Amino acid sequence: MPTPTLRDSGIAGAAATAVALGVSELVGALLPGGRSLVEAVGDTVIDLVPGWLERSAIAILGSADKPVLIVGILAVSLLVGAGLGWVARRSLPLASVGLTIFALVGVVAAIGDERSTAWAVMAAGLAGAASGIIALMILTRAASARSAAPPGAVGRGEARPGRRAFLQAVAIAVAVAGATAAAGRWLTSSRRVEEIRALLRLPAPATPAPPAPPDADLALAGLTPLYIANDDFYRIDTALSIPQVDPEQWSLEVRGLVDRPFTLTYDDLLAMPHVETDITLTCVSNEVGGGLVGNARWQGVPLRALLERAGVQDGATQLLSRSVDGFTAGFPTETAMEGGALVALGMNGEPLPALHGFPARLVVPGLYGYVSATKWLSVIELTTFEAEAGYWIPRGWAREGPIKTQSRVDVPRAGSSVTAGRQPIAGVAWAPTRGIEMVEVSIDGGPWKEARLAASLSVDTWRQWVYEWDATPGSHTIAVRASDGLGDTQTDVRTPVAPDGASGHHTIEVRVEQ
Repeated sequence: MPTPTLRDSGIAGAAATAVALGVSELVGALLPGGRSLVEAVGDTVIDLVPGWLERSAIAILGSADKPVLIVGILAVSLLVGAGLGWVARRSLPLASVGLTIFALVGVVAAIGDERSTAWAVMAAGLAGAASGIIALMILTRAASARSAAPPGAVGRGEARPGRRAFLQAVAIAVAVAGATAAAGRWLTSSRRVEEIRALLRLPAPATPAPPAPPDADLALAGLTPLYIANDDFYRIDTALSIPQVDPEQWSLEVRGLVDRPFTLTYDDLLAMPHVETDITLTCVSNEVGGGLVGNARWQGVPLRALLERAGVQDGATQLLSRSVDGFTAGFPTETAMEGGALVALGMNGEPLPALHGFPARLVVPGLYGYVSATKWLSVIELTTFEAEAGYWIPRGWAREGPIKTQSRVDVPRAGSSVTAGRQPIAGVAWAPTRGIEMVEVSIDGGPWKEARLAASLSVDTWRQWVYEWDATPGSHTIAVRASDGLGDTQTDVRTPVAPDGASGHHTIEVRVEQ
């Protein structure tokens, strides 16, 4: 049989690999305990990359870091497939072995995931490898037939039969790959977990949050709202795909250095007295003036109540929480006992969205999320800082992560133009657990002028602020700083987000037109 060209062999190999990826995606979605092998490889990459590289990815890409990683993995996979297509020019059996080994890489990555079962993962990998090998055989033969067709077999302008058959085979392979991958993703995203969540109703909290004061929201155009809607709330975590946790199968284990370890079901937590509270959360990766911060009304069980039931032993200095996907975060036990932290089941009046940790997560006022805000919570373990470190600590982040006092200008937007005359400068400021007592604005490096604060929801939330500015024509620089409830004023020293959060004054430039 004639040898296909390098180009056709590469196309055949890439298309066959796409079929393997799509079929493995579909089988992984169909089987209980299965999962996406592509996402499993992505999770492994996230775990293995150096901390500085992961920080850079978040800083540059924000919440798009994971989709970009998936695209990168797919691109590398197709390049490997093209290479296997070249191998198939000389030895189809050897290329088949290579495709099987390629599939096993995903299997090995997925087997280590706590959410998957070995047999389902292996079935997905083998199904992908088998379908890919079959596709490679068909496409390689079609490419060979194309090479065998004599150039003069058809008239000018007509497609050679071999070429037409090869392109049709490639098109069919691509269609199969796309259809199976899309079906797999659809099945994964539409499993019964979301249906169960949609039917859930949270109990009325035993301790409801008071209504927000009317003057807590300044209602200015362009100003960040007092509460961030669930769909708009920022998301930063290590989960490449959103864990789909069935609350009927889920449990929360409290263990470690406690006198009375116990396990709770979702129904157990629903039956306990709930509190409702407003808390502002922020990510340690939030740059000065950044948007990785949000305020919501949370509902759940006080973490302190669970710890008192367990009986925390002397020497338990760290509360280490674990997610169903293996993520860990730890913070001082004394912080957990202060009373503000929640095992949250609700967000803004509805069960937690899957994106934000359904069925349960931790919400701890005053701490950056990397040490506290474990989503898809599965274990609360009392331990010591010496015994085990949370996920981010070995990756170069500080062991403890208190949120720094920060403020931000929302109105006007950086780089925008406004008309001369009276103009509002407005934004938000936050210092959870300490509260915001004052916000000041400086124009063009001049003296600090006090802004008007909206009413406070609580010391655990941000506050809106506004300053009425008599804007004069020209280019101007606007800076903002805040002072917390302890009397400490936000530093002007600029520091990066690593290792314990950014600092400095948010400063913007605007143009004032006559």
